[in-house]
Amino acid sequence: MSDHVILLHGLWMRGFALAMLHRRLMEAGFRVHRFDYMSVASQQQRVLGRLHDLMRELSPPARTVHLVGHSLGGLLALRACTPDDGLPSGRIVCMGSPVMGSSAARRLAGMGRGGEAMLGQNRALLENGLEQWIGQREVGMIAGCMPIGLGAMLGPIPGEHDGTVAVAETRLPGLTDHCLVEANHTGLLFSPVVARQVTHFLREGQFEAGIGRR
Repeated sequence: MSDHVILLHGLWMRGFALAMLHRRLMEAGFRVHRFDYMSVASQQQRVLGRLHDLMRELSPPARTVHLVGHSLGGLLALRACTPDDGLPSGRIVCMGSPVMGSSAARRLAGMGRGGEAMLGQNRALLENGLEQWIGQREVGMIAGCMPIGLGAMLGPIPGEHDGTVAVAETRLPGLTDHCLVEANHTGLLFSPVVARQVTHFLREGQFEAGIGRR
């Protein structure tokens, strides 16, 4: 029985943005599901509750349910699995997720009520990220290093970045593996290299050597 994969989109997106990655993972042999949610309006606990329900629904008879999240989606995947008691086993891949907190989100929030409203219910998670990963699941992070994107318009992003998220903001203590690819923040969703690395990590628990940079 093929493993299940649940895809989670990022802020200001909907499930259709994951269509290309969905197709590529299906071609790799996974049973893929897109998890759609209102990234600004929906309360975080409600979103996580729905995600837990879907994970449990998919677990029999295949016991493995992986999570793959882009940007905010990766943060929610990690939050959903800490702790992961009663959830099916599986791995997590984050793509361009600001797990150490987003400087772009903090700048947007600093612009006043309008900026705060654009971050919605997940403002604190985006601004502050997590301290470390202490969950049981293996977690891989794919970060982009093509510095083209709308996030850079809010102000300078230190070091290498994908136009929205700094590479340093993706290096959370406790991650199993980390790699860099030549893509900007949105481009991570469409890159064949990213899809290949996602597939490899879900199967092997590490990224493929020689593809991208560590």
